[in-house]
Amino acid sequence: MAQAILLQPVESLGDRGDVVEVSPGYLRNYLVPRKLAQPATPGAIAEARRRAEAAERAAAEQAARAQENAALLTRTVLTIRQQAGDDGRLFGSVTSQDIVDAIRQARGLRLDRRKVQLDHPIKTTGTHMVTVEVAEGVTAEVKTIVTGE
Repeated sequence: MAQAILLQPVESLGDRGDVVEVSPGYLRNYLVPRKLAQPATPGAIAEARRRAEAAERAAAEQAARAQENAALLTRTVLTIRQQAGDDGRLFGSVTSQDIVDAIRQARGLRLDRRKVQLDHPIKTTGTHMVTVEVAEGVTAEVKTIVTGE
């Protein structure tokens, strides 16, 4: 049996970076020509370990940054001014894009408007709690005050 380091996920073998045992013919005739794997030499195994550790560090840093941004957004109070009638109903509405623009202006964070979880656009003045997904599995509640002009 020969050892191989997977360069891409292979359904029957494993994920990217795994060191697996395969037959020499399978490695030489199928995996290497399709750039799915490379032969496992001591140097290549060490390089794969370094890449895996670097990826884990980057993922941990990204998760920490997402938590910091979520804590920052939780403390943020957005004030959005819209034209409104005397009864408190807006002439337009406050959409997720308006909220993203207000977050960018207030805190300098760039978010995708699809990460703002609004069931429907805000059409009344007052205080509204808006859920924003900062990263995968990390959300923050942002207090949004809509005032009339």
